[in-house]
Amino acid sequence: MDNVNSFYALGVATDRVDDVFGMEFEQRWEARQARRAAELSGGATNRITFIRRAVARALAKLSRGSARAVRRLDRVAADDLSRRLAAAE
Repeated sequence: MDNVNSFYALGVATDRVDDVFGMEFEQRWEARQARRAAELSGGATNRITFIRRAVARALAKLSRGSARAVRRLDRVAADDLSRRLAAAE
């Protein structure tokens, strides 16, 4: 008889643990869904995100352009320096 009660108690405990973890998973899933719904419905948030992306793209373009200009200047300066050194010898 004790053996049967032990198996019953073990089954009840396992069901409780499953219920607790199941509720936690469900709550996290619902919270995630609510965040996604808020992100999709938030017009102001979408506008801010759009503005941030546009600014980031513009800054990246500016950065690439300035890096290209610096590389050109380095090439010109290196050519001038090599000519001066060749002329000095």
